[in-house]
Amino acid sequence: MAEVELRNISKSFDGVFALNNVSMTIPDGAFVVLLGPTGAGKTTTLRMVSGLDKPDRGDVLVNGHSLAGLTPAQRNVAMVFQQYSLYPHLTVYENLAFPLRSPLLKTSEEDIKVKVSRVAETLQIAHKLDNKATALSGGEMQRVSIGRALVRSPELYLMDEPLSSLDAKLRADLRIELKSIQADSGATVLYVTHDQIEAMTMATHVGVLNEGKLIQFGSPREIYEDPVDIYAASRLGQPRINILPADLFGHAPTGATSIGLRPEQIHQGEGQESLVTRVEHLGDQTRLHLSLKDHDLTTVTDAHTQLAAGDIVRISPQNPFFFDAAGDRIH
Repeated sequence: MAEVELRNISKSFDGVFALNNVSMTIPDGAFVVLLGPTGAGKTTTLRMVSGLDKPDRGDVLVNGHSLAGLTPAQRNVAMVFQQYSLYPHLTVYENLAFPLRSPLLKTSEEDIKVKVSRVAETLQIAHKLDNKATALSGGEMQRVSIGRALVRSPELYLMDEPLSSLDAKLRADLRIELKSIQADSGATVLYVTHDQIEAMTMATHVGVLNEGKLIQFGSPREIYEDPVDIYAASRLGQPRINILPADLFGHAPTGATSIGLRPEQIHQGEGQESLVTRVEHLGDQTRLHLSLKDHDLTTVTDAHTQLAAGDIVRISPQNPFFFDAAGDRIH
Protein backbone atom coordinates (compact mmCIF):
# COMPACT_ATOMS: atom_id res chain seq x y z
CA MET A 1 0.00 0.00 0.00
CA ALA A 2 1.69 3.26 1.08
CA GLU A 3 4.10 4.89 3.47
CA VAL A 4 3.21 8.56 3.79
CA GLU A 5 5.57 11.26 4.97
CA LEU A 6 4.58 14.79 5.89
CA ARG A 7 7.75 16.85 5.80
CA ASN A 8 7.73 20.25 7.54
CA ILE A 9 4.19 21.08 6.41
CA SER A 10 2.88 24.57 7.16
CA LYS A 11 -0.43 26.07 6.08
CA SER A 12 -2.08 29.30 7.18
CA PHE A 13 -5.43 30.94 6.48
CA ASP A 14 -5.76 34.71 6.91
CA GLY A 15 -2.47 34.79 8.79
CA VAL A 16 -3.42 32.06 11.27
CA PHE A 17 -1.54 28.76 11.19
CA ALA A 18 -3.74 25.73 10.53
CA LEU A 19 -0.57 23.61 10.42
CA ASN A 20 2.76 24.79 11.78
CA ASN A 21 5.84 22.86 10.62
CA VAL A 22 4.25 19.42 11.01
CA SER A 23 6.38 16.36 10.25
CA MET A 24 5.02 12.82 10.54
CA THR A 25 5.72 9.43 8.98
CA ILE A 26 2.72 7.12 8.54
CA PRO A 27 4.04 3.56 8.17
CA ASP A 28 2.83 1.30 5.37
CA GLY A 29 -0.29 -0.52 6.55
CA ALA A 30 -0.78 1.68 9.62
CA PHE A 31 -4.12 2.93 10.92
CA VAL A 32 -3.23 6.46 12.06
CA VAL A 33 -5.75 8.52 13.97
CA LEU A 34 -5.36 12.30 14.19
CA LEU A 35 -6.81 13.41 17.49
CA GLY A 36 -7.63 16.88 18.70
CA PRO A 37 -10.42 19.43 19.11
CA THR A 38 -11.96 21.58 16.39
CA GLY A 39 -9.28 23.83 14.92
CA ALA A 40 -6.37 21.58 15.83
CA GLY A 41 -5.39 21.02 12.18
CA LYS A 42 -6.76 17.51 11.64
CA THR A 43 -8.85 18.11 8.52
CA THR A 44 -6.22 20.45 7.06
CA THR A 45 -3.73 17.58 7.31
CA LEU A 46 -6.06 15.36 5.28
CA ARG A 47 -6.51 18.10 2.70
CA MET A 48 -2.74 18.43 2.33
CA VAL A 49 -2.40 14.70 1.61
CA SER A 50 -5.42 14.55 -0.69
CA GLY A 51 -4.34 17.57 -2.71
CA LEU A 52 -7.52 19.53 -1.99
CA ASP A 53 -5.23 22.20 -0.48
CA LYS A 54 -1.57 22.97 -1.12
CA PRO A 55 0.91 23.58 1.72
CA ASP A 56 2.53 26.99 2.02
CA ARG A 57 5.75 25.19 2.89
CA GLY A 58 6.83 21.57 3.08
CA ASP A 59 6.04 18.46 1.09
CA VAL A 60 3.94 15.28 1.17
CA LEU A 61 5.58 12.08 -0.04
CA VAL A 62 4.05 8.66 -0.71
CA ASN A 63 6.50 5.77 -0.87
CA GLY A 64 9.28 8.33 -1.15
CA HIS A 65 7.77 10.21 -4.10
CA SER A 66 6.64 13.81 -3.77
CA LEU A 67 2.97 14.54 -4.52
CA ALA A 68 3.71 18.20 -5.34
CA GLY A 69 1.97 19.24 -8.54
CA LEU A 70 -0.42 16.26 -8.60
CA THR A 71 -4.14 16.97 -8.61
CA PRO A 72 -6.47 15.09 -6.24
CA ALA A 73 -7.56 12.88 -9.16
CA GLN A 74 -3.95 11.95 -9.89
CA ARG A 75 -3.24 10.88 -6.32
CA ASN A 76 -4.16 7.29 -5.56
CA VAL A 77 -6.15 8.15 -2.45
CA ALA A 78 -9.79 7.77 -1.45
CA MET A 79 -11.51 10.11 0.98
CA VAL A 80 -14.54 9.54 3.22
CA PHE A 81 -16.20 12.63 4.64
CA GLN A 82 -18.44 13.19 7.66
CA GLN A 83 -21.28 13.99 5.29
CA TYR A 84 -22.40 11.17 3.03
CA SER A 85 -21.82 12.88 -0.36
CA LEU A 86 -23.93 10.38 -2.29
CA TYR A 87 -25.76 10.91 -5.58
CA PRO A 88 -29.41 10.81 -4.44
CA HIS A 89 -30.84 9.96 -7.88
CA LEU A 90 -28.62 6.87 -8.24
CA THR A 91 -29.03 3.41 -6.73
CA VAL A 92 -26.65 2.06 -4.14
CA TYR A 93 -25.01 -0.05 -6.86
CA GLU A 94 -24.50 2.98 -9.11
CA ASN A 95 -23.12 5.04 -6.22
CA LEU A 96 -20.61 2.31 -5.40
CA ALA A 97 -19.69 1.82 -9.05
CA PHE A 98 -19.27 5.52 -9.80
CA PRO A 99 -15.59 5.86 -8.70
CA LEU A 100 -14.64 2.79 -10.73
CA ARG A 101 -16.01 4.37 -13.90
CA SER A 102 -13.42 7.12 -13.79
CA PRO A 103 -11.46 7.27 -17.08
CA LEU A 104 -8.28 7.09 -15.02
CA LEU A 105 -9.15 3.62 -13.68
CA LYS A 106 -10.41 2.03 -16.89
CA THR A 107 -12.33 -0.69 -15.02
CA SER A 108 -14.44 -3.14 -17.01
CA GLU A 109 -18.13 -3.54 -16.13
CA GLU A 110 -17.47 -7.15 -15.12
CA ASP A 111 -14.75 -6.09 -12.69
CA ILE A 112 -16.98 -3.31 -11.41
CA LYS A 113 -19.71 -5.84 -10.63
CA VAL A 114 -17.28 -8.09 -8.75
CA LYS A 115 -15.77 -5.26 -6.71
CA VAL A 116 -19.13 -3.67 -5.86
CA SER A 117 -20.59 -7.01 -4.80
CA ARG A 118 -17.60 -7.79 -2.59
CA VAL A 119 -17.65 -4.43 -0.83
CA ALA A 120 -21.44 -4.53 -0.42
CA GLU A 121 -21.18 -7.93 1.27
CA THR A 122 -18.42 -6.70 3.56
CA LEU A 123 -20.45 -3.67 4.64
CA GLN A 124 -23.70 -5.68 4.88
CA ILE A 125 -25.56 -3.60 2.29
CA ALA A 126 -25.77 -6.20 -0.51
CA HIS A 127 -29.56 -6.36 -0.08
CA LYS A 128 -29.77 -2.60 -0.69
CA LEU A 129 -27.95 -2.46 -4.04
CA ASP A 130 -31.13 -1.69 -6.03
CA ASN A 131 -32.37 0.97 -3.59
CA LYS A 132 -32.06 4.67 -4.31
CA ALA A 133 -29.69 6.46 -1.92
CA THR A 134 -32.63 8.55 -0.65
CA ALA A 135 -34.33 5.37 0.61
CA LEU A 136 -31.53 4.51 3.03
CA SER A 137 -31.12 5.19 6.72
CA GLY A 138 -28.27 7.41 7.89
CA GLY A 139 -26.17 4.41 8.86
CA GLU A 140 -26.74 2.75 5.50
CA MET A 141 -25.82 5.93 3.64
CA GLN A 142 -22.56 6.16 5.55
CA ARG A 143 -21.79 2.53 4.72
CA VAL A 144 -22.29 3.35 1.05
CA SER A 145 -20.04 6.39 1.45
CA ILE A 146 -17.34 4.20 2.99
CA GLY A 147 -17.93 1.57 0.31
CA ARG A 148 -17.27 4.13 -2.45
CA ALA A 149 -13.78 4.53 -1.01
CA LEU A 150 -13.20 0.80 -0.48
CA VAL A 151 -14.05 -0.27 -4.05
CA ARG A 152 -11.11 1.66 -5.47
CA SER A 153 -8.39 -0.19 -3.51
CA PRO A 154 -6.26 2.97 -3.38
CA GLU A 155 -2.83 3.36 -1.81
CA LEU A 156 -4.27 5.41 1.03
CA TYR A 157 -7.63 5.98 2.70
CA LEU A 158 -8.36 9.41 4.19
CA MET A 159 -11.33 9.50 6.57
CA ASP A 160 -12.67 12.71 8.11
CA GLU A 161 -14.87 11.86 11.12
CA PRO A 162 -16.90 9.32 9.10
CA LEU A 163 -18.79 7.97 12.13
CA SER A 164 -19.54 11.15 14.07
CA SER A 165 -23.10 11.58 12.79
CA LEU A 166 -24.17 8.01 13.61
CA ASP A 167 -25.86 6.72 16.74
CA ALA A 168 -23.74 5.07 19.43
CA LYS A 169 -24.49 1.43 18.57
CA LEU A 170 -23.91 1.84 14.84
CA ARG A 171 -20.75 3.81 15.56
CA ALA A 172 -19.45 0.94 17.66
CA ASP A 173 -20.39 -1.63 14.99
CA LEU A 174 -18.70 0.32 12.20
CA ARG A 175 -15.58 0.89 14.30
CA ILE A 176 -15.15 -2.89 14.44
CA GLU A 177 -15.91 -3.33 10.73
CA LEU A 178 -13.54 -0.57 9.60
CA LYS A 179 -10.71 -1.88 11.73
CA SER A 180 -11.34 -5.43 10.47
CA ILE A 181 -11.37 -4.28 6.83
CA GLN A 182 -8.14 -2.34 7.33
CA ALA A 183 -6.42 -5.26 9.06
CA ASP A 184 -7.49 -7.75 6.39
CA SER A 185 -6.54 -5.54 3.45
CA GLY A 186 -3.32 -4.12 4.89
CA ALA A 187 -4.49 -0.66 3.82
CA THR A 188 -2.91 2.52 5.09
CA VAL A 189 -5.50 4.75 6.77
CA LEU A 190 -5.29 8.34 7.97
CA TYR A 191 -8.37 8.95 10.09
CA VAL A 192 -9.56 12.15 11.74
CA THR A 193 -11.64 12.22 14.92
CA HIS A 194 -12.10 14.03 18.19
CA ASP A 195 -13.44 10.79 19.74
CA GLN A 196 -10.79 9.23 21.94
CA ILE A 197 -12.61 5.87 22.02
CA GLU A 198 -12.17 5.60 18.25
CA ALA A 199 -8.51 6.46 18.69
CA MET A 200 -7.91 3.88 21.42
CA THR A 201 -9.79 1.04 19.73
CA MET A 202 -8.85 1.53 16.07
CA ALA A 203 -5.43 3.14 15.83
CA THR A 204 -2.02 1.58 15.47
CA HIS A 205 -0.66 5.13 15.85
CA VAL A 206 -2.13 8.37 17.16
CA GLY A 207 -1.08 11.89 16.21
CA VAL A 208 -2.11 14.41 18.86
CA LEU A 209 -2.60 17.86 17.28
CA ASN A 210 -3.15 21.21 18.96
CA GLU A 211 -3.40 24.59 17.25
CA GLY A 212 -1.64 23.31 14.15
CA LYS A 213 1.24 21.62 15.93
CA LEU A 214 1.94 17.92 16.30
CA ILE A 215 2.29 17.43 20.05
CA GLN A 216 2.98 13.68 20.13
CA PHE A 217 2.97 10.73 17.75
CA GLY A 218 3.00 7.10 18.89
CA SER A 219 0.83 4.11 19.75
CA PRO A 220 -2.33 4.77 21.80
CA ARG A 221 -0.79 2.88 24.72
CA GLU A 222 2.43 4.89 24.50
CA ILE A 223 0.60 8.21 24.58
CA TYR A 224 -1.68 7.04 27.38
CA GLU A 225 1.17 5.74 29.55
CA ASP A 226 3.91 8.21 28.61
CA PRO A 227 2.39 11.56 27.57
CA VAL A 228 4.81 14.39 26.79
CA ASP A 229 2.61 17.10 28.31
CA ILE A 230 -0.71 17.86 29.97
CA TYR A 231 -2.46 18.36 26.63
CA ALA A 232 -1.45 14.93 25.28
CA ALA A 233 -2.32 13.31 28.61
CA SER A 234 -5.79 14.86 28.49
CA ARG A 235 -6.62 13.60 24.97
CA LEU A 236 -6.83 9.91 25.94
CA GLY A 237 -8.49 8.16 28.87
CA GLN A 238 -11.94 7.84 30.40
CA PRO A 239 -12.48 9.27 32.95
CA ARG A 240 -10.17 12.12 31.99
CA ILE A 241 -6.88 12.43 33.78
CA ASN A 242 -7.09 14.45 37.01
CA ILE A 243 -4.84 17.52 36.96
CA LEU A 244 -4.21 18.83 40.47
CA PRO A 245 -1.68 21.01 42.34
CA ALA A 246 1.67 19.22 42.44
CA ASP A 247 1.97 19.38 46.25
CA LEU A 248 -1.58 18.20 47.01
CA PHE A 249 -0.28 14.90 48.37
CA GLY A 250 2.96 16.29 49.81
CA HIS A 251 6.41 16.35 48.22
CA ALA A 252 6.69 17.10 44.49
CA PRO A 253 9.74 17.18 42.17
CA THR A 254 11.56 20.46 41.69
CA GLY A 255 9.83 22.60 39.08
CA ALA A 256 6.53 20.67 39.22
CA THR A 257 3.36 22.73 39.40
CA SER A 258 0.81 20.02 38.55
CA ILE A 259 0.30 16.33 39.27
CA GLY A 260 -1.59 14.15 36.78
CA LEU A 261 -3.49 11.14 38.04
CA ARG A 262 -5.31 8.62 35.87
CA PRO A 263 -7.89 6.45 37.69
CA GLU A 264 -5.46 3.53 38.01
CA GLN A 265 -2.86 5.86 39.55
CA ILE A 266 -5.13 6.57 42.53
CA HIS A 267 -4.74 3.97 45.27
CA GLN A 268 -7.70 3.57 47.62
CA GLY A 269 -7.43 2.41 51.22
CA GLU A 270 -4.63 4.54 52.60
CA GLY A 271 -3.38 8.11 52.41
CA GLN A 272 -5.37 11.31 52.66
CA GLU A 273 -9.05 11.49 53.48
CA SER A 274 -11.33 12.53 50.62
CA LEU A 275 -15.08 12.99 50.49
CA VAL A 276 -17.24 10.98 48.10
CA THR A 277 -19.44 13.57 46.36
CA ARG A 278 -21.09 11.33 43.78
CA VAL A 279 -21.17 7.68 42.71
CA GLU A 280 -21.86 6.68 39.09
CA HIS A 281 -22.71 3.03 38.46
CA LEU A 282 -21.89 2.26 34.81
CA GLY A 283 -22.33 -1.51 34.78
CA ASP A 284 -18.80 -2.81 34.32
CA GLN A 285 -17.29 -0.06 36.49
CA THR A 286 -18.26 2.51 39.05
CA ARG A 287 -16.89 6.04 38.99
CA LEU A 288 -16.19 7.82 42.25
CA HIS A 289 -16.28 11.59 42.28
CA LEU A 290 -14.19 12.83 45.19
CA SER A 291 -13.32 16.08 46.89
CA LEU A 292 -9.85 16.46 48.43
CA LYS A 293 -8.95 19.79 50.05
CA ASP A 294 -11.55 21.53 47.84
CA HIS A 295 -10.18 19.89 44.68
CA ASP A 296 -12.43 17.61 42.60
CA LEU A 297 -11.13 14.35 41.15
CA THR A 298 -12.59 11.24 39.58
CA THR A 299 -11.51 7.63 39.85
CA VAL A 300 -13.01 4.17 39.38
CA THR A 301 -13.73 1.46 41.88
CA ASP A 302 -15.39 -1.96 42.16
CA ALA A 303 -18.60 -2.18 40.14
CA HIS A 304 -20.44 -3.50 43.24
CA THR A 305 -19.12 -0.94 45.71
CA GLN A 306 -21.35 0.07 48.59
CA LEU A 307 -19.83 3.54 48.79
CA ALA A 308 -22.27 6.45 48.65
CA ALA A 309 -22.14 10.23 48.59
CA GLY A 310 -20.97 11.53 51.95
CA ASP A 311 -18.61 8.60 52.68
CA ILE A 312 -14.92 9.12 53.34
CA VAL A 313 -12.20 7.21 51.48
CA ARG A 314 -8.44 7.41 51.82
CA ILE A 315 -6.44 7.86 48.63
CA SER A 316 -2.80 8.17 47.63
CA PRO A 317 -1.00 8.59 44.27
CA GLN A 318 0.88 5.74 42.60
CA ASN A 319 3.39 6.51 39.83
CA PRO A 320 1.77 9.84 38.94
CA PHE A 321 2.77 12.25 36.18
CA PHE A 322 4.25 15.64 37.10
CA PHE A 323 4.15 18.71 34.86
CA ASP A 324 5.87 22.07 34.99
CA ALA A 325 4.28 25.53 34.65
CA ALA A 326 4.32 25.26 30.83
CA GLY A 327 2.49 21.92 31.01
CA ASP A 328 5.51 19.85 29.92
CA ARG A 329 6.15 16.51 31.56
CA ILE A 330 8.81 16.24 34.27
CA HIS A 331 10.42 12.79 34.23
